[in-house]
Amino acid sequence: MQLLPYPVEVRRRAGGYELPARSAVWFPADLPRDTVLLPLAGRLQAAARAVGAQWDLVTGPSRHPALSLRLRPEAEAALPPGGYRLEIGARGIVLGYREVAGLRAGVATLRQLLRQFGRHLPAVRIRDWPDFPRRGVMLDVSRGRVPNLGTLLELVEHLADFKINEFQLYTEHTFAYRNYEGVWRDWGALSGEDILRLDARCRELGIDLVPNQNSFGHLRSWLAHPSLRKLAETPRPWPDQGGAFLRYPATLAPTHPGTLPFLHGLYDELLPHFTSEWFNVGCDETWDLGRGRSKEACARRGKGRVYLDFLLKIHAAVQARGRRMMFWGDIILHYPELVAELPPDVTALNWGYEAGHPFEREAAVFADSRVPFYVCPGTSTWMTLVGRHDNALVNLRAAAVAGRQCGARGYLNTDWGDGGHPQPLAVSYPMYLAGAALSWRADSFREALLAPVLNRDVYQDPTGNAAAAALALGRAHQHMKYAAPNVTPLGAVIAAPPPEQRELFCRDGLKYYARIPGPRIEAALGEVEVQRDALRQARPGSGGEIWVRELDWAAQMAAHSCRFMLWQQALAAGKNARGTLAMARKNAADLARLDAEFTAAWPLRNLGTPAKCSAFLQWRIADYQAGRLAFPPEVAALERRSTSAD
Repeated sequence: MQLLPYPVEVRRRAGGYELPARSAVWFPADLPRDTVLLPLAGRLQAAARAVGAQWDLVTGPSRHPALSLRLRPEAEAALPPGGYRLEIGARGIVLGYREVAGLRAGVATLRQLLRQFGRHLPAVRIRDWPDFPRRGVMLDVSRGRVPNLGTLLELVEHLADFKINEFQLYTEHTFAYRNYEGVWRDWGALSGEDILRLDARCRELGIDLVPNQNSFGHLRSWLAHPSLRKLAETPRPWPDQGGAFLRYPATLAPTHPGTLPFLHGLYDELLPHFTSEWFNVGCDETWDLGRGRSKEACARRGKGRVYLDFLLKIHAAVQARGRRMMFWGDIILHYPELVAELPPDVTALNWGYEAGHPFEREAAVFADSRVPFYVCPGTSTWMTLVGRHDNALVNLRAAAVAGRQCGARGYLNTDWGDGGHPQPLAVSYPMYLAGAALSWRADSFREALLAPVLNRDVYQDPTGNAAAAALALGRAHQHMKYAAPNVTPLGAVIAAPPPEQRELFCRDGLKYYARIPGPRIEAALGEVEVQRDALRQARPGSGGEIWVRELDWAAQMAAHSCRFMLWQQALAAGKNARGTLAMARKNAADLARLDAEFTAAWPLRNLGTPAKCSAFLQWRIADYQAGRLAFPPEVAALERRSTSAD
């Protein structure tokens, strides 16, 4: 059976059940009507209509002459928390559940069965329950790509079918705060009405839309605004990594008297749009702390103490607004002696994105101090264009295993957008589904089901080519036999900033040509083109066309990373000038065409303009036109260790 997340127990039996063209589904009358009964009935009825059947909704007395589906509460002893029991036999369908969460999960499974088998359902008995009560996805909307409301509504519909019950939008400056249009105008921003509508639909789907506003570090765009520069810990950029790149002012000064009032104003405007009791305040990667305004305080009291004291002030502000605080746990882990001082009602988010991340060791720090925590792996799509699925699958599984062993309250699969967020949403879906399946039950995850479920439920491609290509593209970088944290050359080369900008993201991308032999680059290029051929053979339904289009655009960008490196190698080798000029002209023309296509497609999925996302296309076109080799091979070949985190 093509089910993901895959259930704990599946027992096929002989025979099956033919769903009538018209029948009834019975709901217990005590279910909350507006948030549970009617939304779930709508999802079941939509799934039935898609296979040519009609389910009439009934409640009250449970006897009905045309009843085909009965929803039945079960005793607590019959199922673990969040569990359900689904039985399909010759006489119809029974969906037993312990709690509403289990009912929603059972409906998600039944919807998948209807999509696979239509009205000819197999006889089966399923018992199922999750490892983690809270299973989430967090999407970065702050690095250049802000999805529009339609895109977000479509996404949460799919996430509900994946049994995801928490969703966060990572926000730095892209909520439309009424007094700060100058900060977000050039990026696009989600409005309060967007959030109200998204929150309402998430409630109907059983998804907790958790507000997310970074509140300490990662506030570069805020602190670049003239009226807010005074709140920055540091007044100007400073060199890091031996001068290879600059870090820009991004951390609030915890000692400035205006910092907390600024945050209070943001919270007072943002939080009323959400019904969740939780609030993720971020507070990760406060690289500036102790370098400027708080230098004396950090020297006197210790940087960890200054960090914790400010975190506690944020906690008080969150608590005063009737919310429960989540925060990223990376900084406090540097000061394990302080972890026990965290308030008992906060939740630490233990993140890490590499295959070998020590989740078990770090989670134990929170568990030993009885601090509630999540494990937070990632999709590994950022700075890759087409994914790093081999790394992601190991990372996602490791988080699930360690989280279960150490007693994590939840699992949050993060999808970042470093470097302008050029990777489209279609690239992330395979790892959304993998993370959902692993967070539901790691020991029942079946990787072989990723492609068929994605083709059926997301890409809507009966040929099977779309999902197979998406998964293969996420491994194409392996042909280069070159690994670096958080990136692949397929994403970093084309998106690398001009060296004079001294930006952190993709900073080694213009050097990879001297580190990867030409035959390996050509092998990766060949693999990408093979998968583009497969995408051309896909036949997606109307709902899947844009996903396949996005996958192909990302693949073309990845292919251009290869072509750019081959052109760099030709320049460095002093090969025939006429040949390298012709190569540059052709590649520049191709990039200009893709830039036009990208700009035209942007409004279909996103707010604002692509200016913050796709500037790299013009950078590479300029390199081609100037015949510019940013780093000679003797410089480019020198390795630098990456320390970028998200």
